[in-house]
Amino acid sequence: MSNDPFPQFDAWFSEARSSEPNDANAMALATTTADGRPSVRMVLLKDHGPDGFVFYTNLDSRKGGELAANPHVALLFHWKSLRRQIRIEGPVAPVDDATADAYFATRSRDSQLGAWASDQSRPLDARATFEARFAAMQARFEGQDVPRPPRWSGWRVTPERIEYWQDREHRLHERTLFVRDGDGWTKGFLYP
Repeated sequence: MSNDPFPQFDAWFSEARSSEPNDANAMALATTTADGRPSVRMVLLKDHGPDGFVFYTNLDSRKGGELAANPHVALLFHWKSLRRQIRIEGPVAPVDDATADAYFATRSRDSQLGAWASDQSRPLDARATFEARFAAMQARFEGQDVPRPPRWSGWRVTPERIEYWQDREHRLHERTLFVRDGDGWTKGFLYP
């Protein structure tokens, strides 16, 4: 394994994209409330590189509020078919508007309209209410591009710790830990 965690991520992620049956870019995102209560859900990785790992969401959602209150998160990729996982921890910051706009433009039209129609994480009285709001957005934006809603954007996790976990027989797993050290990384190992 390299002394740089990012080529290793690229290699494992590439293998996952070719072997996982669905959503190889799915990752668990763990946040906490301002008073330290944990919360976790699955999100999709939409960009990555040495500057961090990017996902998108409604800023007014529960996760959006938790990210604003405590901008420290953990990510977990688990690729069962490869018997591997990657854990990432670090601070999170909003992406710039140009980055969010560029990604939003790549989404399917229905996903774009859904971002306008949904008050993500808020109580919903009936599915029909959401479907009516979606239909209203279809009518509102008929014949035109759908702009990014102001309450919808992305977050970039800047990793401080990255752990690579490889399953081994008899639970004798292999764990490699990278910890940010200034502009570089310190590489070490953990007992299984």
